[in-house]
Amino acid sequence: MKLKMGNMRLRTRAFESHGRIPDRFSGYGDNVSPALEWTEAPRGTKSFALICHDPDAPLPRGFTHWVIYGIPASTTGIPENGGKAFKEGINGAGKSGYMGPMPPEGHGPHHYYFWLYALDEEVDLKSGADREKCLAAIEDHVIEQARLIGTYQK
Repeated sequence: MKLKMGNMRLRTRAFESHGRIPDRFSGYGDNVSPALEWTEAPRGTKSFALICHDPDAPLPRGFTHWVIYGIPASTTGIPENGGKAFKEGINGAGKSGYMGPMPPEGHGPHHYYFWLYALDEEVDLKSGADREKCLAAIEDHVIEQARLIGTYQK
């Protein structure tokens, strides 16, 4: 997948970019996903996909916290705890839906990358795909991508 950054922006009111994710959005808290908003989707967008991934997790491929796809092009955000309105994939724990940050105590700060992908078509992918299957399905259809990074430490 080529790096395709442009004017599209992804943000949340829950935390500042590169700021600490509040406890309520963590696995140690309420484990609800933060509300996300995006602007300036590129012309030709037919759908979106979103992945939240922690590359700092002590696993060979990091840990995926959320996989969502089949988000209509008319959508400009996901409300708090609102991923179930779309197709949700499998997180790193093998479960559907969002799984909040829960790094091991004393492991230092982890970085949580929320990646939003604007796609040139509605990708034919059934619910339950993991991060790798989602990325494989969308890689030839990404028009642009945006990211938001949050941090968390126990």
